[in-house]
Amino acid sequence: MDVYRLATIGLAAFRLPLDALAGRWRPSERASEWALGLRFPHEDLSGLDLGARVAFAAARSEALWRHGIVIGLTSGGRSFAEQQRLFDEAVSQYGSESAARQWVLPPAESLHTQGRALDIRPREGARWLETHGHRYGLYRTYANEWWHFEHWPEYIGTSSRPPLRADPRESRPASHRM
Repeated sequence: MDVYRLATIGLAAFRLPLDALAGRWRPSERASEWALGLRFPHEDLSGLDLGARVAFAAARSEALWRHGIVIGLTSGGRSFAEQQRLFDEAVSQYGSESAARQWVLPPAESLHTQGRALDIRPREGARWLETHGHRYGLYRTYANEWWHFEHWPEYIGTSSRPPLRADPRESRPASHRM
């Protein structure tokens, strides 16, 4: 185990009895969120919709406590302006809108603008989420982006999942559109 993972687990273990003694709701999640906040200080969950934020917090708490896996958020909810800026930068970088759409969607088509898309780090956290995220409605949806997950709570408890598309250029089926 790397030093950051050990430190994060140790900090969460230190905080857990404090949250439990204070009678806080879901003390293990609160302790892990506190420790992960120290590990990833620039992380911003505020742009996620409530369902995605709760699902992500519960999933990464389980990952930390049961499996010793640390999961961080690189990017979550984005404003239309921020998503447009990212799309415009990708068009400049890749030379066309079509090529840019392999990596970034315009704001009207991106679930980041609804707070339902999460870009995860590190890779081992994304691997854990790909295996266990279905219990929380969190699914990897693009084959070319190991880090990109979307919150689809309607699939929890079913044997179905949203389709894994090659990349963002593939349109969503009508039942999965925003």
